Amino acid sequence: MFAGKSDDCVTEGCDETSGLVVCFGELLIDFVPTVGGVSLAEAPAFKKAPGGAPANVAVGISRLGGSSAFIGKVGADEFGYMLADILKQNKVDTSGMRYDSVARTALAFVTLRADGEREFLFFRNPSADMLLRESELDYNLIEKAKIFHYGSISLIDEPIKSAHLAALRIARDSDCILSYDPNLRLALWPSAEAARDGIMSIWDLADVIKVSEDEITFLTGSDDPYDDNVVLNKLFHPNLKLLIVTEGSEGCRYYTKDFKGKVGGVKVKPVDTTGAGDAFVSGILYKIASDPSIFKDEKRLQKALYFANVCGAITVTDRGAIPALPTKDAVMQFNAK
Repeated sequence: MFAGKSDDCVTEGCDETSGLVVCFGELLIDFVPTVGGVSLAEAPAFKKAPGGAPANVAVGISRLGGSSAFIGKVGADEFGYMLADILKQNKVDTSGMRYDSVARTALAFVTLRADGEREFLFFRNPSADMLLRESELDYNLIEKAKIFHYGSISLIDEPIKSAHLAALRIARDSDCILSYDPNLRLALWPSAEAARDGIMSIWDLADVIKVSEDEITFLTGSDDPYDDNVVLNKLFHPNLKLLIVTEGSEGCRYYTKDFKGKVGGVKVKPVDTTGAGDAFVSGILYKIASDPSIFKDEKRLQKALYFANVCGAITVTDRGAIPALPTKDAVMQFNAK
């Protein structure tokens, strides 16, 4: 197992050549309890925070010094304008954002209960993010991307599903690296079977996939997520350049056509795990956008994954997703401790 050390987070002069990462999907307001370890019903009050996995990743990349853009839809309401402003303040290109004059910006209440389980309550019936149409896509923005990143929530409902599939075609035709984080939210799907089928429907298109242990168990029908054979036989596909399995504070495992291994985690005292996976994805995509050759170089890949682990670790030390995402300086300072 690769156990990182402080100088493994040093970036080797690649900021100037970092390619554009375009993130596609949902942008919403997370309401997070002001105290930890309670259910949503027990929470005395909530703090609002911008969220939505693809948007989190876009901000995370920009915070690290990379180049990112977001494509998605919010309501033409106070929350929607607030979210757009937050992306702009974080130097994310918002030219691909659209505003719906009828549907509201999505809301999600999320908490980490005392038993360690996250609890979600979504308000999307329908929310603006579900209503992005293919005709509203910014084709030029997608074509400029070095990496096109997306999740699975945008596969649940129309018209966003058709827009997602069209954006994937454009990205693929433009030779973008396709990055997929399924980000399973079972409560949003009609059924477990629909979720499994939907997530797997675009699985074989991706060049890079990041999954958690729980998602492996779900997608494989309760197989052992720690078994390399399960991962390689059921989830690895011929087009994949990199498959990453995240293990929280324990780090991550990686699989390519040529090698596989594990990178150790970083221990911190967690306050809120919301956004940790998105921070991890930001870290690894920032590194890939700067140096796509890391797929072929195991040592450089290990260092990049350790960098991503540190990004995730820093994020869990504060509440909310976007507010907690680290800058590159924070990653360096963390490692210098």
